[in-house]
Amino acid sequence: MDFPLFGEGSGKRRREINLGGRTTAANHAAILQEARERRQQRTEQRRKEESATRIQSWWRGRKHASQVRAQLRTTFKQNISNVTGLRCLVLVGKDDALLTEWAKVMLSDDAALLAQAMSDSAWSVSLCKAVMLLLHSVSDNPLSPDAEIQLKVIEILLSPQSSSKPSRSTIALLLHLLEHGYYTLLGRAISRIPLQSKSAPILPALVTLVVQPFNAFDPPTEVYRSCIELFFSYILIIPLLPNRLPLASLSFLAPRIPFQRLELDSVPRIASNVTADDSRVNLIANLAAFAPVRYPTLPVQALAGYLHLTAEIMKALPIHALEPPERNAQPQIAWEDDDSDSENAPLVEIVASFAPRRNLPQLDVKTKTRLQTLPSQAHINSILSATHKHTNPTIRTALFSWLHALSTVWPSRRDKIMGNVVAWSGGGLVRELYRGYVRSAPLGHGTNAAPLTDSANASHWPPLLFLVDLYNQALLTMGDDEFFSSSPATLTSAALTSAAVSTTVVARNPLTLDEITSFSHQLLNIVFYLYWREDSSADATVPGMPNLKFEAARERMTKLLQSIHARDSRRPFTPPDHWLMTSQVDIGPFVEAAIYEESKLSDPEGTSRTLSKRQIASISPRLGVLNNIPFAIPFDVRVSIFRSFINNDASSRGYNLRGRGGMWNPPTRVVVRRGKIAEDGFNKLGDVDLKGSIAITFIDQWGQEEAGIDGGGVFKEFLTELCKEVFDTDRGLWLANKKNELYPNPHSYATETINLAWYRFIGRILGKALYEGILVDVAFAGFFLAKWLGKQSFLDDLSSLDPELYQGLIFLKHYAGNPEDLSLNFAVATEEFGVTKSIPLVPNGDQIPVTRENRLQYIYLVSHYRLNKQIKQQSDAFFEGLSDMIDPKWLRMFNQQELQILLGGVNSPIDLNDLRQNTQYGGLFEDHEQTIEMFWKVVGTFSQDQRRALLRFATSCSRPPLLGFKELVPNFAIRDAGSDESRLPTASTCVNLLKLPRYKTERALREKLLQAIQSNAGFDLS
Repeated sequence: MDFPLFGEGSGKRRREINLGGRTTAANHAAILQEARERRQQRTEQRRKEESATRIQSWWRGRKHASQVRAQLRTTFKQNISNVTGLRCLVLVGKDDALLTEWAKVMLSDDAALLAQAMSDSAWSVSLCKAVMLLLHSVSDNPLSPDAEIQLKVIEILLSPQSSSKPSRSTIALLLHLLEHGYYTLLGRAISRIPLQSKSAPILPALVTLVVQPFNAFDPPTEVYRSCIELFFSYILIIPLLPNRLPLASLSFLAPRIPFQRLELDSVPRIASNVTADDSRVNLIANLAAFAPVRYPTLPVQALAGYLHLTAEIMKALPIHALEPPERNAQPQIAWEDDDSDSENAPLVEIVASFAPRRNLPQLDVKTKTRLQTLPSQAHINSILSATHKHTNPTIRTALFSWLHALSTVWPSRRDKIMGNVVAWSGGGLVRELYRGYVRSAPLGHGTNAAPLTDSANASHWPPLLFLVDLYNQALLTMGDDEFFSSSPATLTSAALTSAAVSTTVVARNPLTLDEITSFSHQLLNIVFYLYWREDSSADATVPGMPNLKFEAARERMTKLLQSIHARDSRRPFTPPDHWLMTSQVDIGPFVEAAIYEESKLSDPEGTSRTLSKRQIASISPRLGVLNNIPFAIPFDVRVSIFRSFINNDASSRGYNLRGRGGMWNPPTRVVVRRGKIAEDGFNKLGDVDLKGSIAITFIDQWGQEEAGIDGGGVFKEFLTELCKEVFDTDRGLWLANKKNELYPNPHSYATETINLAWYRFIGRILGKALYEGILVDVAFAGFFLAKWLGKQSFLDDLSSLDPELYQGLIFLKHYAGNPEDLSLNFAVATEEFGVTKSIPLVPNGDQIPVTRENRLQYIYLVSHYRLNKQIKQQSDAFFEGLSDMIDPKWLRMFNQQELQILLGGVNSPIDLNDLRQNTQYGGLFEDHEQTIEMFWKVVGTFSQDQRRALLRFATSCSRPPLLGFKELVPNFAIRDAGSDESRLPTASTCVNLLKLPRYKTERALREKLLQAIQSNAGFDLS
């Protein structure tokens, strides 16, 4: 018998073998592809066979199950009233028709069958499963005709059979239900009943079942605590729960919500159960509806638990989740208004971010309305009143966390929230926060930055940030006399009408100056690190506060630091070098890096991009420090950086500030008439690039050109004379306070188009002076200089503008009587051209009386109106011109006092050695010539006032330059004026030149020099 070769006759393809010993690359690739395809075909075939097997198995299973269910249904109907029927019902599973049929039978004969089932242990396991099926059926379709019948069975089974506690079987049944989603299913059933169907007969039964576990279990037990957690997690997240229930059910439910048993240990578990933003908002809204009336009666631990729970839920929400996206149409008394400067608008400053926001929940009108009660004055006062009687640290921490969380998730109401707290508590909470929680916290002590990001310190951040917000708000309506005194005092009523009482006690600064010094240093350490760390991310959040970025927390602390530093600048109280961070910064590399980073922020044409302080901080840590906490760097270093910025800007435009003009940018020549300097300057310099060199030619009263020394000197003379004209208060553009400090005239006349153009021109001219380093003998009011920095002024600045109004507002702030007796409203009276008109501070302000509760808002708004709004257009126009010359971020390196020094020089003793080292000589004079030696010897005997008079005589400004006389442009110079000793010295202030005759004796030189500088001897053009 012949045997076939392997595979022959088997229907399979014989394997082809190449005995040639070699193959081509193409054949090899084809063989591999063919093998791959055959493998894929085998895999696909196997998959199909396995799928077919599974489908067949599933079908057989389904067919068998259907047959078994049919048999179970038959058996059920034959034994519907006994345990056999119950077991068949459970095995059939969720069948609404069978469940309803069984429920009807169980309810027949006054539910006697149910009572028998509960007492028979043979029923217990199947009965628990049957009740779960009923709950699922009700939750799926609560408005079906059968749902009420099904729910009735559950209600009877869970209700006590007598007035005593539920039986063991009832307890066992309830425990089984709780373990298998009891509250989840009840919550789903209630939420699926439409709002318009609150008369549905099933709702009272559902509400009864919701509170049944609280009747069945004792409060101290773990199961009772678990029921509270499940109730808060699945019932109180139902949208508009109070609006879904009929009045009787609402009245039944409200007092039975176990707020008094809420414990701190339950808060994390509830928070972890409620993970959706919609559910969190609904929980907050429902708590706002049910809880406030219970605040006064809650025990301390329950109140602390409630505050911690609501705080944790709010912390997990995205910013603005609790407020509507559109502006509230109802008129409100707000701390910030539409005219607020962007740098001081916290609703803009705090929530801006480079990272995309989470989507905000969509809120219906009723939920929005309910949420509006949270930041209301009445609600906050009720919280403060309820917690005020408790000194327990747990509840105090919970209060601070709650207030901070509310102001964080609702930033547009932060000022109002903090204002209410300040009004209610005075300085008590500020003092308590600092001494009890912040002073000893590990944040900001020393240079170790690790505690700031350590999650173990999460509990220390809410008290710190709440204190920052609260003290920031308190400072808005705290005058300097209050700030610098922490002891009670009395304030007379002389500032107000006879309607006021004679005296009242003034509550001073809640923190002592020593405490403020320590606190500000603690804040400075934190803020400096947050600006300086180059690895910081815009998305990094404060430990334990997922909805608050470090960036936003930094801005709030920065604002407080700036406010405290401003007070210290006016009346120093901190030790020397308190604000400097030079121990953490190597100044040399810092300066070089800052100049380099600033150059990178400019486009190729030298125009600096407009960036916010936050954007600058994110791009450049050094510029972030200079723009936000500049006082951390020594003043002279910042002045040097400022001059470097200007020099780099000029170089990028082809100008040489020292050499006057540039290689390819010749000076712009402008002719002005004596006596018409301001008018000609305004008309001829409007379109001129003032960053370039300006060559001024004066025309005298006879129409002849004056001889002058060019190279910048004549322009300095022009600038000096121009300032004398434009800042003359008789012209109507400027007013002076009692310190002769200038500010824009608030009169409506000053807001006319032509006058706003003048403010813009004056801004450009002063910008030119700063750009060239020319000192101008003009002093501005501090609140106006604040506008240069993009800041607003508050009550503390009002005393320099209107002392009487300031005293009146201070009196109102501490008035012990009823403020309504003073008949004040939210409007101010202004008089122009003999006509008095009322200006509302808020919509319909003349109809809103000033009360004890809103007087701080009134004080803020009056100060804001007088210091900011009245001169807003004038200030904006001025700053627009100033910004043409000086980049705003360069100015932000200084405060108001430093800006005045930058503009007019430092009011410090004149250093003669420095002046002599930087003096140039002309004519027959040289450094060691006899007259020069006598000159320096005589001047060395002058008093400081006489030295300032000499400096003013020669340079037109009595104050020395910031960085010494090497920065005086042009340098101070002395030239001989001949040998006639009868002549007085003269000066060319335009070029800082003193013309000194060659006197032979010290006595003659002293007498003539004093006579000249004290009598303002004439200007000499020769």
